[in-house]
Amino acid sequence: MLFGMPWPGRDVAREAEQAGVGAFCAGEFVDHDAYLTVADIVANTEHALAGPAIAYAFARTPYAHATALRQLHAQAPGRLFLGLGSAAFRINRDWLGVPAERPVARIAETVGAVRAWLHAENGEKVSYSGEFYSLDADVRAPVLGRLDIPVLLAAFNTGMAATAGRVADGVVGHGLFTSSWWNDVVRPSVERGTGGTGGGDPESRFLEHGWIITAVDDSAPERAVADARRMIAFYLTVKTYDPYVAHHGWEEPVARLRAAFRTGDTDAMARAVTDEMVTEIAVCGTTAEAKDALARRAGSLPRDVGYFAPPSFMVSGRRRAAYARAALALIGAVPDTPDVPDAPERP
Repeated sequence: MLFGMPWPGRDVAREAEQAGVGAFCAGEFVDHDAYLTVADIVANTEHALAGPAIAYAFARTPYAHATALRQLHAQAPGRLFLGLGSAAFRINRDWLGVPAERPVARIAETVGAVRAWLHAENGEKVSYSGEFYSLDADVRAPVLGRLDIPVLLAAFNTGMAATAGRVADGVVGHGLFTSSWWNDVVRPSVERGTGGTGGGDPESRFLEHGWIITAVDDSAPERAVADARRMIAFYLTVKTYDPYVAHHGWEEPVARLRAAFRTGDTDAMARAVTDEMVTEIAVCGTTAEAKDALARRAGSLPRDVGYFAPPSFMVSGRRRAAYARAALALIGAVPDTPDVPDAPERP
């Protein structure tokens, strides 16, 4: 597998690529655009894979997603991937002003419509017909040509994971993913999905990318662990993850951290995260402790690309950059081929 990281900026990235980081990804929020960040990645790296992980699927039309990728491909052929996420119901409704209902069905069509643009050949119509999207574009300019850029879906719960298996080329795992969630929930759901129709290149293996909450600081390991706890707590305020909480039997600590979140007590949020949760989810503490955690968790990591993701909740940009640099010491701490079940083949 490759290790990567969310884009840390060009200065850290130069060190990271030289140290063996093989992929950089771009997230998305109100203060940063996924495709602008990917443009920065491809302009300031030489060999690493680059792509959104994730871009908000419904913030743009399929045309806009594909057009951005075509322009980026001219600078970084063979290096791109596209990770799409449905985003939360309220983000779609209240931030983006787009329909928020039936996100699983809608994102399945988004993948198909994006692929229609990416696979379009010169001289042929770009066509797609579905419930949410209908394309019938006769592009006369000779600017097309098939691009086989992998499309991955952020898949947390079973429905989205099965849909990813059915229509996409891979999944992007959340930073909360544990060995049990990967192996007992996500991978079986993906495998059920691959028994359906559609999907990506039938010759390719289904891809797994995933974020790994990573906070390493030899001078202040307690603060690194506290930052990881706070990040875990912040993620678990989202009720979408309730099936995950129930699966692990973590209802009591999650109820406490959510109560603390409602009062704005971030320290109490962190304290509510148990040692078991930190062990199962994060890689944090000293370099030696983080290496041990990675080696122990080899079978719970994504098969293809794992992103060392510094905590971002209540963490300054300077400290995130320090965590990114410290994570470089972890490359090589796990086997190249973790002992995980074989990935399903494309249908």
